[in-house]
Amino acid sequence: MAPDYPSNVPVGAASVFTARDVVAILRERGLLAAEPSLEQQVWCEQAAAMLGGHASDRAALADLLGLVFHYDAREIISRVESHVVLSRYAAREVLRRVALLLLDGKALTSERFKEIVTALKDGMELRGRELFHPIRLALAGRAGEGELDRVILLLDEAAALSFGVPVKSARERIVEFCSALD
Repeated sequence: MAPDYPSNVPVGAASVFTARDVVAILRERGLLAAEPSLEQQVWCEQAAAMLGGHASDRAALADLLGLVFHYDAREIISRVESHVVLSRYAAREVLRRVALLLLDGKALTSERFKEIVTALKDGMELRGRELFHPIRLALAGRAGEGELDRVILLLDEAAALSFGVPVKSARERIVEFCSALD
């Protein structure tokens, strides 16, 4: 079951990955051409700390990082497993409310994510996968466990930086996802 406040849980198992590993993966994928800027280096350190404890190996870390940099709502919605999530009780209402909350333009930080989850819990009385899977699907690109919440928390900071491809912010992702639904 998903935690009440995904960003409040410990990072997980101690990460064996460092910013250097994240930089190497980004370079291999053509997402970082030169030496990282100070801001990019800080983001890579944060990504290693947040995702590394949830990645069993380098390929798993690369997979989680890929969710930050590649996002296509139509592709996501076309998957059978996405339809399963979207067909669950209140899934579309969760997405509608998340969209309304994200449209305020505030960056999606750990605190902001907690506020959104709390507002949804209080307003909809949902818990677990009924609440978290639609959010994770729309923002991270797949439904799953808490490691995807960490991907979501990396989005807005990555979107503000200059990588090899533009990173879509949480706001951009929810708008694209909701537009692709209908």
